[in-house]
Amino acid sequence: TAYFTASYLRTIVCVNLISLDIASGILTVTDDTQAAAICRYLAKNHVLTLCTAAENDLWCASCFYVFEPQQMAFIIMSEAHTRHAELALMNAQVAGTVAAQTKNIALIQGVQFRGQLKLLEGDKAAMAREQYIKRFPVAKLASAPVWILTLDHLKMTDNKLGFGKKLYWQRETN
Repeated sequence: TAYFTASYLRTIVCVNLISLDIASGILTVTDDTQAAAICRYLAKNHVLTLCTAAENDLWCASCFYVFEPQQMAFIIMSEAHTRHAELALMNAQVAGTVAAQTKNIALIQGVQFRGQLKLLEGDKAAMAREQYIKRFPVAKLASAPVWILTLDHLKMTDNKLGFGKKLYWQRETN
């Protein structure tokens, strides 16, 4: 089990090696390959399950996402009138998963996460929309707003590294 935290990641390259540049604070990484494995996994997938809750109501939704490693965040697009978005507007704390489907138990990989979902506006929304459209060109036809899901805590199960192997990431609290 390895934990690593960062107050702000300015650059992170999700390839065979990981390059870290810390703007403030210290990033403690027990094993660079673990951070790289999490980033590679999130970058290569594109659908997350988003779980929202507020006022004794809860809802889950599948959302296409773009992983933003510099912020350890997902960018999603969703209409504000959907049930999950309405709940997120009342309570920004969300949870969810990213999981690929495989029948081979030795290849199972997946992520569970907790974070904050926020509707983007202005320049931030325009930049996020560009990133989203670059990954999903058909989204150019949609007028739905873009959101950022800033990760606070993440646990990855990666059976490719050994049965039940867990990798952890947690945002440093100030």
